[in-house]
Amino acid sequence: MFQRRLIYLPSEGPVPSAGTVLPGARDVSYETADGLRLAGWFVPATGRERGVSVLVAPGNGGDRSLRAPLAKALRGRGMSVLLVDYRGYGGNPGDPSEEGLALDVRAARAFLVAERPADRVIYFGESLGAAVVTELAVEHPPDGLLLRSPFFDLPAVAGVHYPLLPVRALLRDRFPVADRIGRVRAPTVVVLGTADDIVPPEQSRAVAAAAPGRATLVEVAGANHNDAALLDGPELIGAVEKLAG
Repeated sequence: MFQRRLIYLPSEGPVPSAGTVLPGARDVSYETADGLRLAGWFVPATGRERGVSVLVAPGNGGDRSLRAPLAKALRGRGMSVLLVDYRGYGGNPGDPSEEGLALDVRAARAFLVAERPADRVIYFGESLGAAVVTELAVEHPPDGLLLRSPFFDLPAVAGVHYPLLPVRALLRDRFPVADRIGRVRAPTVVVLGTADDIVPPEQSRAVAAAAPGRATLVEVAGANHNDAALLDGPELIGAVEKLAG
C-alpha cells in the first residue's frame, strides 16, 4: 500500500463537469469487469471530422480536467476524445494497481467503440498511461498508438529516482513497456522531451527501438516531463495527426 501511494498520485477534490470546461463535452461512465463504475469525459470532434477517436490514458498524477488542453487541441483537428480517469482518480471508486488500470482501459475502450463504432481508434498514453495502453494494444490492436514519455519498465524508472533501494525486487507493479511493445502490431509513435527529468529520454528511446520495425520517434527539444509542449504542443499534436491520417 505504501509503495502504491508513491506511484499513484490522484488530485484531491471534485472534478468539474465536462461541459463547464469544454463546451459540448459530456460526462460519461462505464463499468469495469470487476464491477466499478468509472467516470470520464467524452469530447466530440468539431469542424471537419476525421472519423478518428482518441482514447487518452493519463499519467500517474492529477485527473482528467488537467488533460482538457490536449482534448481541446485534438477535437479542433477533427478527432473525438475520451479522457480516462483510473480507479481512485477523479472521484472514481477503487484503489489503483497495475491489474486494476488494465481493467479500467479495457472498459474505456469498450465504451468508446460502442459510442463511435465507425471510427478508427488511436490509443494515447502519457507516461504511466503509455504502459497501460501498450498492454491494451497487445490484446486489442488500435489503428494507431502514441506513447508520450514512456519508461522502459516501472522498476527502471524507479531506480533512477531511488538508486539506493532494491526497487526491482520490491515493486509489485511492474508495467513492462519495452517487453510488451514487441507484441504490438499497430503504427506507433513515441514522443519524448529531451530535458525530461522524470522519465529519462534514453528509456523512451529504448521503447521506440523495441517496437516492431521501430516506432517513429519525435523528440521535443528542451521539453521537460510536465511542460506544456508535451501536453498540447505542436509537435505532440502533429504526431497524433500523422497517426490519424
